[in-house]
Amino acid sequence: MTATDTRPTTHIRSLALEITGQCQNTCASHCYAKSGPRGSHGSMRREDWFALLDQAAGLGVTMVQYIGGEPTLHPHLPQLIDRALSLGMRVQVFSNLVHVRPSMWETFARPGVSLATSYYSNNATEHEKITGGRGSYARTKANIAEAIRRSIPLRASLVHVLDGQAIDGARSELRQLGVTGEIRLDRVRAIGNGDITGVAFHDPAELCGRCGSDRAAISPDGVVTPCVMSRWLTAGTVRAQTLAAILNGPEWAGRMTVIPPRRKGGCVPDSCTPREDSCQPSPGTVTACNPDSDSSDCAPAEEEACDPAYE
Repeated sequence: MTATDTRPTTHIRSLALEITGQCQNTCASHCYAKSGPRGSHGSMRREDWFALLDQAAGLGVTMVQYIGGEPTLHPHLPQLIDRALSLGMRVQVFSNLVHVRPSMWETFARPGVSLATSYYSNNATEHEKITGGRGSYARTKANIAEAIRRSIPLRASLVHVLDGQAIDGARSELRQLGVTGEIRLDRVRAIGNGDITGVAFHDPAELCGRCGSDRAAISPDGVVTPCVMSRWLTAGTVRAQTLAAILNGPEWAGRMTVIPPRRKGGCVPDSCTPREDSCQPSPGTVTACNPDSDSSDCAPAEEEACDPAYE
């Protein structure tokens, strides 16, 4: 850590668990994980995730977010949710909501579980151009409505991808479906499929500045990084070390030194996701506005995982 950087590295309160790289959609322009139908669940087994959750609870983690890829495609998601709940953690599932099995709705309705999803347009053709998933618009829309009908807490974020995209129409449609609370606007960043340079360019300025301070992310292969957006800043694997050993180790400390601390005020690069009334993106640009969060200046709501607003 630098002399002026006082961010803690061991006070992790939330984990983003990327349990799979598999996804029904083929988002070609903005998927941070480059996931798709050919993705895999990685080398982490159910027992590995269970052991990680046990370790996380011992470290004081109070929230886990299951992401992907598409987490509902993982065969053990219900069991992973149950395990986290049994350890006293809150759970959020970040899903594209393209397909939800009837039994999964019962799991989502459990106390302590919430959903998050991305939305792109109120025009089916435009929405599916972005997701690459035929029928994804109607299915996601219907499942958002079903979650609302079942009174399952749901957070929706808009992602600006195309020139002239119907952002306002999408926001209005989400309100009509019954989504309450803030509907945040995110933008494409040069990470994953958003990296249009073709040379895997990684700029720490793309990050929100809170990465690793009170959260961490785990990949399908057990690799630990400060967040899902800082995928190149690997610090070890929970298949070889305990989570505590990694978070207190030299590799983690070294990764933290390259992440610019969050600054107060402004928008780029210190807001994880711009609020819907500020920091509007220039159409068609890849910018450095960063992973999303819930509070006014990038900090997520208390103990909520700092996560991408798109799969």
